[in-house]
Amino acid sequence: MDIEDVDPFQVVEVSFKNGSRKAFFFNQPYTRASTGDMVVVDTQTGCDVGRISLSGELVRLQMRRKRVPVDGYFPKVIRKANERDLEKLDEVRVLEKETMVRARAIARTLNLNMKIGDVEYQGDGKKATFYYTADGRVDFRELIRQFARDFKVKIEMRQIGARQEASRVGGLGPCGRELCCSTWLTSYKTVGTAAARYQNLAINQAKLSGQCGRLKCCLNYELDTYMEALSSFPDDADKLKTKEGMAVLVKSDIFKGLMYYGYEKDRGRGALFALAIAQVRSVRDAIKKGELPESLASLAVVTDTSAVDDDEPDYNQSSDLSGVIELPMDERKKKKKKKKKPGERGGEGQAREPRQENKSADGGQSGEKKEGGGNRDRNRDRGRDRNRGDRRPSGDGDAQAKSQEPREPRPPREPREPREPKEPREPREPRQPGQEGDAPTGERREGSGNRRGGRGGKNRRGGKNRGGGGGGGTPPPSGGGE
Repeated sequence: MDIEDVDPFQVVEVSFKNGSRKAFFFNQPYTRASTGDMVVVDTQTGCDVGRISLSGELVRLQMRRKRVPVDGYFPKVIRKANERDLEKLDEVRVLEKETMVRARAIARTLNLNMKIGDVEYQGDGKKATFYYTADGRVDFRELIRQFARDFKVKIEMRQIGARQEASRVGGLGPCGRELCCSTWLTSYKTVGTAAARYQNLAINQAKLSGQCGRLKCCLNYELDTYMEALSSFPDDADKLKTKEGMAVLVKSDIFKGLMYYGYEKDRGRGALFALAIAQVRSVRDAIKKGELPESLASLAVVTDTSAVDDDEPDYNQSSDLSGVIELPMDERKKKKKKKKKPGERGGEGQAREPRQENKSADGGQSGEKKEGGGNRDRNRDRGRDRNRGDRRPSGDGDAQAKSQEPREPRPPREPREPREPKEPREPREPRQPGQEGDAPTGERREGSGNRRGGRGGKNRRGGKNRGGGGGGGTPPPSGGGE
């Protein structure tokens, strides 16, 4: 047997566009609309289509929560929505994305510092509401004219915050569930970094920020519980003086009621001593009386050796349903490179000494001139020594055993005999300016053919050598023809 209310509450809550906007309407008795029905409601600019989200006494509580007067004026619910109303609603919902893209392009061409986050069409398609975010005030009078000219509807601009924008867009949070602001959260309270500090959370902006770029709203959910637990902790117990040294509070476990202390001399690298709240208060009272405890090791409930956790992980309980156990990765030990001795490279160190002797011998006996042939011989010998030292014999067995045996050093080479100095060349005869085939160039310097004419090429000034060959050749005939 159904029992009806004697005086039912006729105001209902209607949500539009999947709960992104909600309003209160007066539900007339003849409509027979209940919670979950799609209805057509009256607005100032026409008709809109929405869904009834709350009805009955729950609406009265919601109005009290939002501070809406019960005896105020509310628009009326006209009727239930039919198929034609729902088809019209689907048609205008399809236009919203295209309209938003076009609206952003127009705002960019007008150089307006604003971001259009969402567009909502009315159910009958006669009005469009543009939701935007901006840092300051924006003069969008020209923008509204451009929108009305392009979209042919009535335009309404509404500024929202970052949290409201995230609630309209929607998404998934780091917990894996849909955002609270887009599902059930209706009011946005201020969230500060103090809420994270009270909960012993690291001040990491990337982890504490939500999709809107502000601090997560869920930081306030458990704040009252933490504040109640922190009320039992002593306030002036950050430092405890003992005979062993000054102990500083490092961290505290709020729900276990433990406070971890470490000595200043260890600089946070030594052992941590866990004291209960009652022990900390007794030690603090004893210090005020002038009685210093010997050390915190005798009073500690649990000793935490530095910050390293040596407990072996439990591999029997696996959170993975497949039963696969992931073992921790072993730290790779760096292999030390063995230093090679000079004797392992085929006596390279012993073979270099005689070369330096030869170099000094050649340099001391060759006089002022250093011949190019001697340098080439030394470079060739040096490359041959390197190749012999790097070469590894191919094969196995006896060949490898022989390659590991140190080689005998090469005997030093006998110093070369110094070359005989060349006889000085006779000076060339100056050419006569009247000779055939020669231009009147005047007298040449002695040995000019060696400096300017190399192998019959061009000299520094770009002219060809008239003498033909390089240095050391015989002078051309005096009648130089072809």
